[in-house]
Amino acid sequence: MYVAVKGGERAIDNAHAWLAEERRGDAAVDELTLDQIREQLALTVARVMAEGSLYDPDLAALAIKQARGDLIEAVFLVRAYRTTLPRFGASEPVDTGEMACDRRISATFKDAPGGQVLGPTFDYTHRLLDFKLAADGEAPATPQGEAGDATAPHITAFLGDEGLIQDEPESDATPPDLTREPMELPADRPLRLQALTRADEGFLLGLAYSTQRGYARNHAFVGELRIGAVVVEMEIPELGFAIELGEITLTECETVNQFTGSKTEPPQFTRGYGLVFGQTERKAISMALVDRALRWKELGEDDQGAPAQDEEFVLMHADNIQATGFLEHIKLPHYVDFQSELELVRKLRRAAQRDETPPEEAAE
Repeated sequence: MYVAVKGGERAIDNAHAWLAEERRGDAAVDELTLDQIREQLALTVARVMAEGSLYDPDLAALAIKQARGDLIEAVFLVRAYRTTLPRFGASEPVDTGEMACDRRISATFKDAPGGQVLGPTFDYTHRLLDFKLAADGEAPATPQGEAGDATAPHITAFLGDEGLIQDEPESDATPPDLTREPMELPADRPLRLQALTRADEGFLLGLAYSTQRGYARNHAFVGELRIGAVVVEMEIPELGFAIELGEITLTECETVNQFTGSKTEPPQFTRGYGLVFGQTERKAISMALVDRALRWKELGEDDQGAPAQDEEFVLMHADNIQATGFLEHIKLPHYVDFQSELELVRKLRRAAQRDETPPEEAAE
């Protein structure tokens, strides 16, 4: 913290008090409860959990309330709290094939094995303002016919049965943990995926869109998009078996990409992958597109110089907390730096003025 003038601490305390007053707003209006935020702003809560790397809807709701709806500030609060939590173990890999799907669609197979489940989505709404909501209108109708309690196999597995899609290598190696170790480049795919799932949704969306406009060889189909609950388990060494810790909601996307083959790989489909906390399908699709763009080297493709193919560009700029810290630090006092810059510019102007002054005027 910079305290540049006498009385700076008092000014900061006053700023905190004013912020609290502004956050509360008109005291005549009922205060938002955490339950309301968690239940009625669920997609916002999901984004804060995903970019904050902490699955806790109540804490995410608290951060949103405290941050006055500034999602990057809320993510910052969640990450800061996360660093205080003890680590007592690691869960088993979740099995998304056993996901109880609330939503499961495929853009590649009309009659997908297990069926298409449209689920809760804005995709088929008319994008018209519903003024009933402003008037505290009717309760929503009960959905008919679809349920989120059935599991379904991954659709890309059927392409794999025919050898039409690249096999994903399995490994028992423990992947690096981005939250405990600094980013090192070049990064392998597990580390890239960690960075992408924590990345700013808007930044990732822009990169994904760029690949669709031709700034990478990335003609993708959504092989499958699924949203639902998965069980989280943890093995207890003293017991010798895994126990169930609870359930979390995830969004998973697998894209299917055309691939004509290379010197090392035969013609086949390849995939991009996205996995994000909560119902966050825009982020999951964007993540899958960028993941596939970053795989150009391992697939033996040519580097087209596209932004989404540049690992350093993507991974070092995707984190909105790092970006915010560097961006907003220029609001802090830089009096000494600026005064030196100011004196330099004045000196250069005086020198330039002397050079432009005719000799006879200079003599006078």
